[in-house]
Amino acid sequence: MRIGILGSGLMGAKLGTIFARAGHDVVFSYARSEQKLEKLAREAHGSARAGSPSEAAREADALLLAVHWSRVDDVLGHAGDLSGKVIVTCTLPMNDDNTDLLVAHTSSGAEQLARRVPKARVACAFNTVPSEVLFGVFEAGRRKARPSLVYCGDDAGAKQVAAQLIRDVGFAPVDAGPLRVARFTEPFALLVAQLAYEGTEGPELAYRFEQF
Repeated sequence: MRIGILGSGLMGAKLGTIFARAGHDVVFSYARSEQKLEKLAREAHGSARAGSPSEAAREADALLLAVHWSRVDDVLGHAGDLSGKVIVTCTLPMNDDNTDLLVAHTSSGAEQLARRVPKARVACAFNTVPSEVLFGVFEAGRRKARPSLVYCGDDAGAKQVAAQLIRDVGFAPVDAGPLRVARFTEPFALLVAQLAYEGTEGPELAYRFEQF
C-alpha cells in the first residue's frame, strides 16, 4: 500500500519505518524539520520518502494519524481534502501535559476525529502499545504466539486495512467492534502505559488475549 504518515514523532516514525520495511510505500510528514523527515526516510531502508502532509495524503491508500491531540486540527488542515481516505488513528485525546484524557466515557478521540473528517473512513489502532515494543515485535517475525492488538471502526474497508497493517507489524489483530468501542480502548491504553512506564520491567510491553 501507499501509506502517508501524518506525524513523525515516536509512533509515526517507528510505525512508518516498519511499514516501509514490510514493503509498503511510505511518505513521512509533519515533523519539526525537513531534515528529520529525510533522515527517517533514509533509515527506513525501504520505499520511503519525506513530504508535506498534503503530499502524504494525496495518493495514499491509507493514512496513519500519529500526532498529539493538540495538533490534530493543524495537521488535518495541512493534509487537505481527505474524502474517501482511510485514516488509521493512534492519537489519544490527551491533555497538554499528557496526564489525562480530554475525551472519555461518552465519546472518544477516534469518534471526534471521524466527526471532523466525516467523508474519511476512520479506524482506531496502535494506541494500546508503547512505541518501545514495536521494533521488537516486528523483528520477532511471524512467530506462532503473536501479541494481540485491538482495533475498531465503523467502515469495513478501513478495518481491513488496519488489520493488515497490524499483521505487518507482527501483532495478531483483535477486532473490538465499532468505532464507539474506542471509548474503552483509549482508557485501556493508559493502563498499558502505566504498566510500561511506571512498572519495573521497562516499556517493551505487549499483551495477548487467549481463548480457553
